[in-house]
Order: sequence, then C-alpha cells, then structure tokens
Amino acid sequence: MQVTSGGELAREPESAGGPGPGPIKFYQTGSFAVGNRLLGPDQRTVQASAQRVNSLTMGHRACQGCGEALGARYVLDAAMRATGNRVVAANATGCLEVFTTPYPETSWQLPWFHSVFGNTASVGSGIAAALKVRGLHDIRVVAQAGDGGAVDIGLACLSGMFERNDDVLFVCYDNEAYMNTGVQRSGATPPAARTATTEAIGPEPGNPFGQGKNMPLIAMAHEIPYVATATVAELHDLEYKVEKAMSSHGARYLHVLVPCPLGWASAPRDTIRVARLAKESGLFPVIEAENGVVTDVSTIRSKVPVTEYLKLQGRYSHLFHPEPKQEILDRLQELADRNIARFGLLGAKRE
Repeated sequence: MQVTSGGELAREPESAGGPGPGPIKFYQTGSFAVGNRLLGPDQRTVQASAQRVNSLTMGHRACQGCGEALGARYVLDAAMRATGNRVVAANATGCLEVFTTPYPETSWQLPWFHSVFGNTASVGSGIAAALKVRGLHDIRVVAQAGDGGAVDIGLACLSGMFERNDDVLFVCYDNEAYMNTGVQRSGATPPAARTATTEAIGPEPGNPFGQGKNMPLIAMAHEIPYVATATVAELHDLEYKVEKAMSSHGARYLHVLVPCPLGWASAPRDTIRVARLAKESGLFPVIEAENGVVTDVSTIRSKVPVTEYLKLQGRYSHLFHPEPKQEILDRLQELADRNIARFGLLGAKRE
C-alpha cells in the first residue's frame, strides 16, 4: 500500500496480493482507523449479522451517543457468544435499566432480572447459587450496574460477592456520575468535574481532589480470578475481555468507561473520540489482572496531554474559561502521569 499525495491510501492491485485497486479515504485523521475494507473477514467489526443475538435490541430510549448502550450491547453479545447463548443477566436500577425497560416494553432478548440500586451483585450471586443447586452449570450469570450501583450504593454487596468468589461476571458501566437522577456526583466522578452536586464555584471548582474510589484496584485487592478495564473506543478489546472472563469461573469484574454526552456535556458524535482520549491521555488505564496481579496493559499508542481530553467536555469548561486554571490542569496531568508510571502505559516497566 502507498499513501497518495491527496492523503489517501492506494490499494495494491489484486495481483500483488492486495484487496484490489482504488483509493481509500481516511475519514478519521489520527484515529488509527481506516475502515473494515482493509481487514480480513475475521477481524471486521460487524454491526448487523444473522449470527449476532442482539441481546440489547432496538426500541430502547437511550440518549443519542450513549456510551452505555453501546457498551452493554457488545458486552452481552460477547457473553452470549462465549456461552452458546446461555446467559442470565441481573441489572441494577439506573440509566441502563430505565431506558431499556419502559413499562410494558423491553429491549432485552435474554433472561433479564431487574434489581434495586444497590443489590445487583447479591441478586447475581443468588441466581448463580440457584442454577448450581439445579445442576445447570452451563448457564452463566452477568450482573450489570452503573458506577453508582457498583462503586457507591452497591459496594458492600459487590465486595461480598468478591469475597465469596461467587460465579458471576460483574460489569460496571462507568459514566462517572448518577446520570439517571440528574447528574449527581458518584464515587467514580473524577476530580474537578462539574456535576449537579459539585458545582464549578470557589477556588477549587468541581469535584474535590482526593475523594472517590478506584474500583478496579478495590476489586484487585480481593484477589479474585479476573479484573479488567475497557472503553467503548476499542470494541474488539472489550469483546475479548468479556469472552476471556466467561471462559473461567468465580468472581470476575469488568469496568467499562462509557462516556455520557448528557452528563459530560460532550457532543454525541464525540463519544468514541472522548473514550479513546481518556485512555491515550493516561487518565483511564486499560489493564487486566488475575488473582490481584496485573498481567497485561493496553499501552498508549499516541500520548496526548489531558487537556485534549478535557476540552471536549463541558463539565470541565470552567478549567479553560474565562482563563485557564493551570494549577488544576497540572494536577490532573499529574494523575495521568502517575497512572502511566504505575501501569507502564507507555510500554515501560511498571512501578
């Protein structure tokens, strides 16, 4: 392949082993994505397929650009694929429950249980126990919650599930606030972010530094069989981690960053871009861990300053206007740099 003077990629002729003649336009500059036409059939992302079960199907009422709807669709379809379509899902109250099940309708095409806000892990554990008693060992359980139902209200139940090593994959869709009830701060809200309960006022506007919880590290501290983080910007990575989690038993935890255009005040069209920059800046490390030990990291391909990530989100606009709050921006960059050093996100040795 050759790059033409017009910024296009010229295909090699079929006789030279290429996919055929004709230029391919790069529509997403700097994204490393050039479209499915350059990939082999086994590597292509297929949105619509007769083989796809569409566990979360049409008719839901998610906001335009909702990262959670995209993440849940790929998580559940990957889990179904890995188990021969033998999955039961438990779902906490929250955005994902509300926009998929407006009474009397549902967008779920698998056995699906609605729990209250904080006990999804316990409900999942109960389902797994009931299946075990009945000898249905081939039916697997996925429990789902937002960061409120996992990091805050549901933390005790989730810790208990980890401690007992119950056979449940718990997925936290992290949009970094209580979006369904009005964008209130959660234990996963990052420092300096504006929410309805952390207003952009005072000498340190937005969410205070030094508060909140790092749920993936808390899960790792329980030394459960598998912990991983992922974003909706890298769907093949997300599917791989779900399939890997479903290949083993015991307590497993997957933490997925799902940008929320409503709560983050970002453009719906930028959801994937924002998720990618969260990783490429180092603010959201993408890792895997087994039995409490980090086993793999997804390294940063093109490091960017945190400002590239922050400026796309209105929840951080107070850090740039009317003039930049450089001290706060520097503190956020320090957090990203700490993640990069801790997990070796640039390919260096981990601390």
